[in-house]
Amino acid sequence: MSQRPHIKELLICRSLLSDPACQALADVLSGQEEKAGTCAALLIETAEEVGLSGNLLRSYLLYRLVHDANLAAQTTEVSRGPIGESLHQAFVQDIALLLPFLTQPASDFLGLELLDDYQPTTPLATEAFTALQDFLAGAETAEDYAKGLLTYYSRYGYGDIASYKAFRWDEKNQVLVGIRHFEAMQMDDIIGYAHQKEQLIDNTEAFVQCKPANNVLLVGARGTGKSSAVKALANVYYQRGLRLLQLTKPQLQNLPAIMENLRYFASKRFIIFLDDLSFEEAEAEYKYLKSAIEGGVESRPENVLIYATSNRRHLIREHWRDRAEGQDEVYRDDSINETISLSDRFGLIIQYYAPDQKEYLAIIDHRLRKAGIELSPEELRIAGTRWEMTHSGRSGRTAQQFVAHYLGQLDGSNN
Repeated sequence: MSQRPHIKELLICRSLLSDPACQALADVLSGQEEKAGTCAALLIETAEEVGLSGNLLRSYLLYRLVHDANLAAQTTEVSRGPIGESLHQAFVQDIALLLPFLTQPASDFLGLELLDDYQPTTPLATEAFTALQDFLAGAETAEDYAKGLLTYYSRYGYGDIASYKAFRWDEKNQVLVGIRHFEAMQMDDIIGYAHQKEQLIDNTEAFVQCKPANNVLLVGARGTGKSSAVKALANVYYQRGLRLLQLTKPQLQNLPAIMENLRYFASKRFIIFLDDLSFEEAEAEYKYLKSAIEGGVESRPENVLIYATSNRRHLIREHWRDRAEGQDEVYRDDSINETISLSDRFGLIIQYYAPDQKEYLAIIDHRLRKAGIELSPEELRIAGTRWEMTHSGRSGRTAQQFVAHYLGQLDGSNN
């Protein structure tokens, strides 16, 4: 072994000392050579689990440095800017202790050449980890590595908030959980609705730029791409710090805790996404939502907006009896005001209408072309219209279902 760094002297990155693989490495460095196999086994296990490749000791340490919390990463997140000079010096000192593992072959320390250029079954290819490699390209000194890591913390954050575009809420543990298999929807995949997309993008662009922006209600016909448009935003603005948090209706009662959690990630912008939202009169969850939008006693975090989709303009079910002249006048007005008060809290309401036949066929044509299939206009019209007549009318969802059926039958005929 070329040298024996004393990693137990780490100050800022001490979370590494509780990591099993790093503990085994520390034992090896202290003379317990028999622990090399334990360390190597843990490195390989993690490599196969998350997709680490190349110099496995280097890749593993970098993965831990961007995935686990440390004071430099946490301070960067909260301050939304450079860390203090003293903290910076301490962080560079820690990286200097780790530098031999980042620049020398893993076999120098663990005696196994397999670890010098490991190729996992499925390599890690997230946007964030790829960006980290770019930030560290050409890094040689501890200062170089510290600069690259701090740039990463500033741009992406750390842990799951850096790696994932969309999240769900774990009620039991009161934490965000990344959605590993998030739908890779792109805005260009949504055909038509140019004005609606422009409104949505303009509002989100202002939000990402920390300018005033509105909560948004996307309302209208089913299957018109309302949910897809919101999901696409997470892909469009991910590198600029936007994250999507999808909540279910029962989770609305947790909004105060969720808002407080999101407030901590000051460098990120969050869209709380409520899909296919509607309420019955007896359901109380809408009151939590009203309070969250207005801020209640505690102000709503400035890095959070709420986007909801619904087939109901006013979100809460209405009855004609609520508007009947026979009702007491005060009661009737109060009932109507309560019904519409929730939707009124959304500053931007975007209306979606069912596509006409031209738009409906254009959606089918776009999706088929993406799959390498091109139909003549007449073939497209006949097949698409026939499908529409035997299903629930024209919509983006119906068009997508037709394409899935068409491609499935095509594949079947070729087998």
